[in-house]
Amino acid sequence: MIKPDRIALGTLATLALLVLLVAVACSPATGDGPPNTPQVSTAAPTPGDGWSVLLSRTPYPYRMPLPPPTPTGLDGTYAKFELKETEPVHCLRCPDYAPEGGVWKLSLDRGVFRIYHAVTGWRSLGSFTVADDRLVLANDPNCPDDIGTYTWQRQEGQLILSEVDDPCAIRLRAMNLTNLPWLSCQPPNAEAGITDHWLKPRGCE
Repeated sequence: MIKPDRIALGTLATLALLVLLVAVACSPATGDGPPNTPQVSTAAPTPGDGWSVLLSRTPYPYRMPLPPPTPTGLDGTYAKFELKETEPVHCLRCPDYAPEGGVWKLSLDRGVFRIYHAVTGWRSLGSFTVADDRLVLANDPNCPDDIGTYTWQRQEGQLILSEVDDPCAIRLRAMNLTNLPWLSCQPPNAEAGITDHWLKPRGCE
């Protein structure tokens, strides 16, 4: 004969098991780990903020030591507009420096060059040195072992680069940098700099 206290204990155990099963079944299965685990955003920077992100970065000395952060005669921001009627090619790994249509920006700043395509957000950087009419580019992560050499000249607010030798990105870097003049984003004179009344090239706004 089963005693009443054993019946009561068995009933309580059964009820507790049922409550536990219901709680587990109704809880959300997120698969996100512990509730306090920080979530990391995988969103890529948008083209709109890519330029400011690039300006905050510095190159790594892959091939050559970085030059001292000394101002050079070429320092400044430049822009060009590639006229291309077709849409940019959609690819998982597009060729670096391919001169796609739209605004391109180039910054030369105390031994650091930065280049940016406003439409796709593609960007790169490296180091540069200037001696007389020669501009030398190095430490580009897209071609860390390559050295690019150019001649440069300025004409009426334009920076014109001509390739001497640059194998980077199957020579696409040279094609990109030399196919159009780079228009200076610096005011043409002191008065324009104070009043900000001057015709800014596209991409310099």
